[in-house]
Amino acid sequence: MKKPPPGTEERIAKMTFASVYPMYLTKVEKKGRTKQELHTVIEWLTGFDEKKLKSLIDDEVTFDTFFKKCKLNPNAHLIKGVICGYRIEEIESSLIKKTRYLDKLVDELAKGRKMEKILRVDV
Repeated sequence: MKKPPPGTEERIAKMTFASVYPMYLTKVEKKGRTKQELHTVIEWLTGFDEKKLKSLIDDEVTFDTFFKKCKLNPNAHLIKGVICGYRIEEIESSLIKKTRYLDKLVDELAKGRKMEKILRVDV
């Protein structure tokens, strides 16, 4: 099992969701997906609706706070595969795993995957 470099968890914990959100949005919009679809994916994973998401962005919460406040979807464990060179199901750190779940969902959206597949509807 490949371990992330030392300090990765601390770095992710301190990053603000507001600093990464525009990159997620740009990534999906460049591929023809919408802000609404991005928000659907984020809400599925975290339970945060549009209003709560805006509030978290405005408050510039860290990823640590973002994931502590969320109610992770019970089917999040079905998100599998490799992201950033790491197999998601082998990641030990809870924070890194949740962050990679979100990264993977954004990637799937940008790659044109059907929303039902992204949201693990027919598993």
